[in-house]
Amino acid sequence: MTISIKWFPPSWFQIKTNDKIMYIDPAWMRTYFTKYPKKIEFSRWPDPIDGLPEELEQADAILLTHHHKDHCKSVTVNRLKDADTLVVAPKRCSNELGKDINVVAPGEEITFGDIKIKAVDAYNTEQGSSTRKVHHKGIGVGYLITLGGKTIYHAGDTDVIPEMIEFGDVDVALLPIGGTFTMDIQDAVEAAIAINPGIVIPMHYLKVDPQEFKNKVEARSDIKVVLLRIGEVYHLKR
Repeated sequence: MTISIKWFPPSWFQIKTNDKIMYIDPAWMRTYFTKYPKKIEFSRWPDPIDGLPEELEQADAILLTHHHKDHCKSVTVNRLKDADTLVVAPKRCSNELGKDINVVAPGEEITFGDIKIKAVDAYNTEQGSSTRKVHHKGIGVGYLITLGGKTIYHAGDTDVIPEMIEFGDVDVALLPIGGTFTMDIQDAVEAAIAINPGIVIPMHYLKVDPQEFKNKVEARSDIKVVLLRIGEVYHLKR
């Protein structure tokens, strides 16, 4: 089995296997895709801002980490789901998505066929490098997703937190590095080293240079940092 991981900003990923398609934090924000040639715009303000970065397959599962509109947006979720799609999100997302979701809190697990989904903590800390402390413990989540013999960690919006050393074996970590609502580059380096995955893919950045993150991680560890352009795919092989 090959697992493909495709990135869209800020923290939107498509994870695709031979028989399953999953999205994490799909949220169409026009500002991220102004120069992306494949974008599809269905409506603009003052109507609901509705679009997709490109033609995308319908989801078997959609995971949302928290309720902020750049991570959880009903028009985008509705574009990608059908009647059989599993939608997993923390409770606060029900205000945006409605009640027909599978609500999770940190520590809870869901089994979906041969995929195991575990919600984990994601939050800002007083001492963390995030400059805006808007993510409070217990409200949002990250996810540990185990499929095809591999574990992928999507951190959500978080600072470095002590729970990260308890995750066990992680093959791919998707880590925010932006420094405003999440940890900055230096703290994300510390998070990567604490988690010690085989591969890290940075996300949730606007004004910082992901190459700096890559250089710092690879100078201090054997972790491979993969920088994805918008819509680019990384193939993770068993």
